[in-house]
Amino acid sequence: MRTRLKICCISSIDEARLAIRLGADALGLVGRMPSGPGVVADELAAAVVRATPPPVATFMLTSERTVADILAHQQRVGANTIQLVDAVPAGTYAQLRDALPAVKLVQVIHVIDEQNIAEALAAVEAGADALLLDSGNPNLAVKELGGTGRQHNWLISRQIVAQSSVPVFLAGGLHAGNVRQAIEQVQPFGLDICSGVRTNGYLDERKLDAFLAALG
Repeated sequence: MRTRLKICCISSIDEARLAIRLGADALGLVGRMPSGPGVVADELAAAVVRATPPPVATFMLTSERTVADILAHQQRVGANTIQLVDAVPAGTYAQLRDALPAVKLVQVIHVIDEQNIAEALAAVEAGADALLLDSGNPNLAVKELGGTGRQHNWLISRQIVAQSSVPVFLAGGLHAGNVRQAIEQVQPFGLDICSGVRTNGYLDERKLDAFLAALG
């Protein structure tokens, strides 16, 4: 099965068009975060969503944790997928699904140690439509919730993929030089890439071409 590709940190309609032209299955639009790159204003994110044709998915990355704040963020942006980059209270998925039955919910798991396996499976049990395994650290005083460019322990990620009943995306430190190893070792449904295809913060067509060539 073909490995899907989500290109994150989209910062303009031109970047979105480039990503789509080269084969992106999904675009990531980063909302307000405590740290990390790629944040765009909700108005720009909404413009990218409107300019994105089906079947390309639009992922709204939100650090909001209450149902009301997540719903307000989604209403401003209009994305068809909500990527929850932080842990949310019990019952959140059910309330979001009641309010937004057509919108998919992707829970980010920041892979630090084997305790994250149980965290990931609990998110699936609670109703997440997909998981995204990243390399942040939500335990820091200023939370890292993505965009670190670091690779985490893929052995743990492989265990999550093997036990998950929903699709799993792999993120964190991916680039053209390690993408084949990532696919072979982790066997994810999809890959999520930001810094590995950028130069000075901008989407780099040559790097993205190289990544896609390596992706195969």
